[in-house]
Amino acid sequence: MRLPVTAPPTPLRTALVYDFDGTLAPGNIQEHSLIPQHLGMTVADFWDLVGREKQAEDADQVLVYLRLLAERARAVGKPLTRAILGEHGRSTPLFAGVEAWFDRIGRHAAERGLALEHYVISAGNEEMIAGTAIHPRFRRVFASRYRYDEHGHADWPAVAINFTSKTQYLFRINKGVDNVWQDDAVNRWLPMSERPIPFSRIVYFGDGDTDIPSMKMVRHQGGQSIAVFDPARWAEASMQRKVYNLIAEDRAHFVVPADYTEGSQLDVTVKGVLGRIARDEAGYRAASR
Repeated sequence: MRLPVTAPPTPLRTALVYDFDGTLAPGNIQEHSLIPQHLGMTVADFWDLVGREKQAEDADQVLVYLRLLAERARAVGKPLTRAILGEHGRSTPLFAGVEAWFDRIGRHAAERGLALEHYVISAGNEEMIAGTAIHPRFRRVFASRYRYDEHGHADWPAVAINFTSKTQYLFRINKGVDNVWQDDAVNRWLPMSERPIPFSRIVYFGDGDTDIPSMKMVRHQGGQSIAVFDPARWAEASMQRKVYNLIAEDRAHFVVPADYTEGSQLDVTVKGVLGRIARDEAGYRAASR
């Protein structure tokens, strides 16, 4: 007697969603070479200018920094282009283990019936992130970027993502909307059972204050939030205070050093989170039969 063949369950789409600056790479992506080399400004002077202007104009910081980057580049005779931003993005240092992270954690997830996808939601420059070695690893990068004129020069912010608007992109991932322009699709009500990646299978990685709305929203929706910090800055009182507040104020499920190497605290924590997601999904599937 031939027994019926039971097909293995379809791997479940699961998303790891990262902020970029301070999460996958130390500091802000513009600080490593674009501001000091291309604009000829110190990093401190540039952000001081941004801070003074946003206060004087009662303006959004992301819109101000995007305008000032383009304006200052034109003033020194080197207008920003996609190629220039991408070239400066290539010089971005990454935290330990990041480049090997995606294959290893993907294999771990696949062994547990999860199809892992990686996303970025960042206030940083999308064009610069596109220049990094890890850009091909992401299914989608949602980040601030420019519109370009007929000469290929950056002339206006096409997308500006700030700390609160990050949350809408989590819903785009949740509902399977892989673009920025389709507002009707992201606002349309969709039954939870029909959403491609439910929040229970979303893990959000951030590094601090600008990620708090996303961390809290993911937690509220049943997902997991992981705060990371630059281990090289642990001795700073401000860093310790930030970690303390993230835990004391119940912002994140876990707070770990931004070390993506095998066997690190982050590596073990994320594997444990994925194991719990797989266990919960297996229980749900069994109960639904």
